[in-house]
Order: sequence, then C-alpha cells, then structure tokens
Amino acid sequence: MDLEIIREYCLKKKGVTESLPFNEDSPVYKVMSKIFLIANLTPPVSINLKCDPEKAVELREKYSAVLPGYHMNKLHWNTIMLDDSIHDKLILTWIDDSYCLVAEGLTKKEKVRLKK
Repeated sequence: MDLEIIREYCLKKKGVTESLPFNEDSPVYKVMSKIFLIANLTPPVSINLKCDPEKAVELREKYSAVLPGYHMNKLHWNTIMLDDSIHDKLILTWIDDSYCLVAEGLTKKEKVRLKK
C-alpha cells in the first residue's frame, strides 16, 4: 500500500492532524491530541497502529507482515510492514480500528469537540 493513500485516508477522518514530532521520516496522525498512526517512510516502509491487545496477537500470528509495535507498547501497538502481502482494504480497516480505539479513549471535552 502506498503511504500517500494512507496519508490522504487518515486526513479525511474527523479531527485528524498530521505532524512530524520525531523526525522528517515519521509522520504522526492524531485524532484530537492522541496518536493513532505513525508511519515510517524509511525502507522498509511500515505503519504503527493501535490495536486491541487480543486482536494484536491474533494478527501477528496470522500475518507475517504484522509485528509487535516498533518503539511502542507492544501490548497495544502493531507495526504493519507495507510489503504488499496484506490487502489494502484490510490495512484501511485496521486504520479505522486504530482511529476508533483512540477516539473512544479521548476525554469528554475532546469527544464533544470531535462530534462538532
């Protein structure tokens, strides 16, 4: 999957911002103030997504391109290698899951602002 498609997909979501807090090669996508996706532009290209802990383990067992989150809490984050071994629609579904999981954890104030 192309990172530009991922970027555009993320930025279409409500309340999403893009920033480069770590370095130029790692764009971060946040819903309100919370990270739901970190991209790695340096080969091997990958993305980090938040995931339900049980589902995270299940995905790692099922797909060789899904690894414990690189530089993240490995209980809650997966790194997805974008090597074309996983269908694009599935990756977009996982992005949606990460966005929703993070959005559910927002403060009440942030949830109200997100719904506007």
